[in-house]
Amino acid sequence: MRQIITAIVALIVFIPFVVIGGIPFELMSLLLATIAVYEILVMVKQPVFSISGIVTILLTWLVTMPDRYLTIFHEIGLSKMELIFIGIAILLAYTVFSRNKFHFDQAGVALLASIYVGFGFHYLSMTRDAGLYYVIFALLIVWSTDTGAYFIGRQIGKRKLAPHVSPNKTVAGFVGGIVCALVVAGGFYYFADLPLAIGLILVALIVLSIFGQLGDLVESALKRYYGVKDSGKILPGHGGILDRFDSLLFVLPLLHILQII
Repeated sequence: MRQIITAIVALIVFIPFVVIGGIPFELMSLLLATIAVYEILVMVKQPVFSISGIVTILLTWLVTMPDRYLTIFHEIGLSKMELIFIGIAILLAYTVFSRNKFHFDQAGVALLASIYVGFGFHYLSMTRDAGLYYVIFALLIVWSTDTGAYFIGRQIGKRKLAPHVSPNKTVAGFVGGIVCALVVAGGFYYFADLPLAIGLILVALIVLSIFGQLGDLVESALKRYYGVKDSGKILPGHGGILDRFDSLLFVLPLLHILQII
């Protein structure tokens, strides 16, 4: 019951921002990215209120924000890549002056976390800018894949997919998730009359569904390595923001890479 209530409340909060779009949605994406990278920092036991923690969050904001908000830096001759390099340089310099409290491995975790989370939520904003239907399409890919994988895996799943990372996932569930995404998200794309031919979309959906499941496995591997059950506790019964958006963080950039958007 607690999981259902949390899901309903989360949707009530999330859906208006999706529908409104624009600056409110971009701010919500930035907030979600901040919470997600905070969850990673807590997971890996890096202090949030430290030089490394603050730089990690600032890098996440830098990657997440739409490029049009960075024009103030462009006016003084700094590109986004150059700003990211400055953040990397600060993290690496901190390994020198922290007296071994912060080392190269931790700098790598901080940088990868900011890019992993930042790019995903950056493309959440970019997908909404392209149109509401594209956000619904991305959500349907993830939800239908998860639903198909769960129910088909429970019914006929025997062979484990990646037992060392996620013991409950099966090969049958993996395939079932793809099939469900083809039917649900493919059907939505067709009836929404979006631009690309349905044949191309069905091929793309196979790739997107696979990557969505890979995103889920990546986060499972991260949690297993650091010995935590959930990435956070902000959503009772559902875990953290990273738990809810792990698949989308892989699917959203790929929608743009495949030029569906």
